[in-house]
Amino acid sequence: MLHCVLGSSAMQSSGVERMLGLVILVALQFAIALVGAPFLMKLVPIKGDLAVLALGAMHGVIAWIVSLVGAFALKDVNVPSARTLGATLVGGLIGAGLTLVPGLMAAVPLKIPRDYYSVIGAIIGYMVRRT
Repeated sequence: MLHCVLGSSAMQSSGVERMLGLVILVALQFAIALVGAPFLMKLVPIKGDLAVLALGAMHGVIAWIVSLVGAFALKDVNVPSARTLGATLVGGLIGAGLTLVPGLMAAVPLKIPRDYYSVIGAIIGYMVRRT
């Protein structure tokens, strides 16, 4: 009986290994979305407040694409669904929308760059709906 218990637990990956894959994925999503979105925004002829929302949507799409590729490259990371794409888009748009509220940016005690809000929102949207 002891062998059966040990055998079954040895085949499953530990919680630390699963968490490590997600931590690596979040770091990749953050870095690639921050670097890639400004290059893609040069191709979109939008200016003003609408450009901020377009950047948030772009951060969401890039975070989803990185998670799609990461699902094949990283261990114990699930393939994201179309619902996950919707959640990352909504998260990115909410994060970008927060930067458009004038009093809110002044009330934040940390001086975080404006682009980070939409990337963080997209990643939170991904984490809320991972499958």
